[in-house]
Amino acid sequence: MKKIENSLEDLLFRSRWLLAPFYGGLVIGIFLLLLKFGQEFFALIPNLFDSSLKDIILHILILIDITLIANLLLIFVFSGYETFVSKIDNENHEDRPTWMGTVDFSELKIKLFGSIIAISGIELLKAFMTLDKHTNEQLAWSVGIHLTFITSGLLFAIMDKISAQAKKIECEAHEAEKKQSIHLE
Repeated sequence: MKKIENSLEDLLFRSRWLLAPFYGGLVIGIFLLLLKFGQEFFALIPNLFDSSLKDIILHILILIDITLIANLLLIFVFSGYETFVSKIDNENHEDRPTWMGTVDFSELKIKLFGSIIAISGIELLKAFMTLDKHTNEQLAWSVGIHLTFITSGLLFAIMDKISAQAKKIECEAHEAEKKQSIHLE
């Protein structure tokens, strides 16, 4: 029976590699965003002197949007891969991001919500810059969705803080219990 259990556990452990193609697909997604970034950037250049400042700012906001999404994907790929598949062995590389290998699932959720809120804020700013193209109802929905993202992000942060405090209290209680048992001996 133990042999079957060990085989099953080994199979389950190895199944984490089924996630690797998902992360590879997200890397391809970053490349596709790079292509879209280039398209948007090079579309801006020929019309630069004929465009209004408002149009240039809108194009730049699109570039920022694409960059934020690419950053989000990169953080998600690195953190997800290291959390669920395998550690990336490049600790000695001079360009290794300082956060790499330190972002746990809780921090990943916070970074994810931070990026979503930033992207939503940029979309809201673009909507306000083109008020003539939006109805009041559309603007109200945009503000409502943005506030929903902000509220959700704050609630996730609060839940994570409460969870971290509970873990800290539990560890302190366990340490005190160990000290008391050592003292009684």
